[in-house]
Amino acid sequence: MEWRTSQIPVDYETALAVMERRVGGIHEDGLDELVWLLEHPPLYTAGTSAKVEDLLEPRFPVFDAGRGGQYTYHGPGQRIAYLMLNLKKRQQSPDIKKYIWQLEEWIIRTLAHFDVNGERREGRVGIWVVTPAGEKKIAAIGVRVRHWVAFHGISINVSPDLSHFDGIVPCGISEHGVTSLHDLGKNVEFKKLDEVLKSEFAPVFGRS
Repeated sequence: MEWRTSQIPVDYETALAVMERRVGGIHEDGLDELVWLLEHPPLYTAGTSAKVEDLLEPRFPVFDAGRGGQYTYHGPGQRIAYLMLNLKKRQQSPDIKKYIWQLEEWIIRTLAHFDVNGERREGRVGIWVVTPAGEKKIAAIGVRVRHWVAFHGISINVSPDLSHFDGIVPCGISEHGVTSLHDLGKNVEFKKLDEVLKSEFAPVFGRS
């Protein structure tokens, strides 16, 4: 099991290429699984369910992600975790729904360390928080699975420019907004967030 942290923003094409190589290596050659913590420069990604009308203003580059889900924004101030995991090794009976639940649980447990109550919502992917202005999304999830090796992963809004989300309908949901740890009054450093993500990983996904 390898953990990798990139200190400068990673181009999206580079990240996709790394994931593709590692997923193939895990399946064909038994390479170690990888959790990669990073940021991207400002960009939008389109999942396999993305609707053209949900791209309101393409002010940043738009990439076809190949993962499930719809449009998502990535940019500085957002912690992205790409997980390349062998579900056959980690689950007695490989189950994508269980894996999504585990990703949600990982985020919820991590946010709890910063006194933020992240919640699931039926029919809505991602993790949500209740604010005085209503429910808002604080973390997104998008995955792809090939030969039971999962890749792509999660993004947690730490301190991104929330106005950058205005160019899309995030995940196809227009009735609820987005928020961040900073927006909630939590000044969290990436280093501390990464430490918590690492500490909560094994309790949720097990040890390889």
